[in-house]
Amino acid sequence: MTKTAQAPNEPVLAIHGGAGTIYRASLTPEKERAYRVALAASLAAGQAVLVGGGTALDAVVAAVVSLEDCPLFNAGRGAVFTSDGRNELDASIMDGATRAAGAIAGVTRVRNPIRAARAVMERSRHVMLIGAGAEAFAEGQGLDMVEPGYFHTPERWAQLEAARASGRVELDHDGASRQAAGSDTKFGTVGAVARDRHGNLAAATSTGGVTNKQWGRVGDSPIIGAGTFADNATVAVSATGLGEAFMRACAAYEVAALVGYKGLSLDAAVTEVATVTVPRYGGKGGLIAVDAHGNVSMRFSTSGMYRGVVRGNGGPELAIH
Repeated sequence: MTKTAQAPNEPVLAIHGGAGTIYRASLTPEKERAYRVALAASLAAGQAVLVGGGTALDAVVAAVVSLEDCPLFNAGRGAVFTSDGRNELDASIMDGATRAAGAIAGVTRVRNPIRAARAVMERSRHVMLIGAGAEAFAEGQGLDMVEPGYFHTPERWAQLEAARASGRVELDHDGASRQAAGSDTKFGTVGAVARDRHGNLAAATSTGGVTNKQWGRVGDSPIIGAGTFADNATVAVSATGLGEAFMRACAAYEVAALVGYKGLSLDAAVTEVATVTVPRYGGKGGLIAVDAHGNVSMRFSTSGMYRGVVRGNGGPELAIH
């Protein structure tokens, strides 16, 4: 999906809810309707900010918070479980106007990790905080803290039990039943990119990681330049996929480099990274991006990606496959 800007000062917001092998046959009409309602709600939250004159930063936070609060997605409530039965959450945000950035990783009690990432960016001297230190900082900033059980959902726990039984580290998005071993693989990271009416860009990404992950594993979502990147001069990007490959590819920044240094169009750059660069390093997934002109591109190397875009006061445009 690619969209071209319609007006010079028209705000635009794009979101994703994870890429992967999303079978049409296994996505029931009820489940598809639920996903579309959730995506539309996320777009509406960010759109309200933008049409009200708010910033791109405020819009991507609003959109991602909506997805973090929805148990359908692997971020916030509904995050997947680690091998020892915990929910460890990661998130990052970047301001295209200043290239200021913030990230948190491995938190277990922060209700909305993206809010904590923004607090790191705006209220600390650092870019990334992890674990107990990140939680202490978030609590000190007055952010909503919850008991770890808040993130628990029966569907995610069933995924963990299945992964433990098979001995695999899973990469599932929604816990749909498998048609064959390892065949229904999804990357449930959520993210948003926006351009506001002033031309400023922002990007945000949030995830629960991968089911059955071990040893404090952290993927690309909280890594600036891998899962998230924004610069007013080029693009804002949020990624979803096999984190190790996206980190090796510096995927989000690679899109900006192809636009800024090689002169590729936004869609050409996103397509190259999603379908050539990331697979070169053994991964699959997708990216969403908006450029300084308000063009939007959403490309993926899997069979589907939950995604949507909205412009100005227009209605949401949603897609899955």
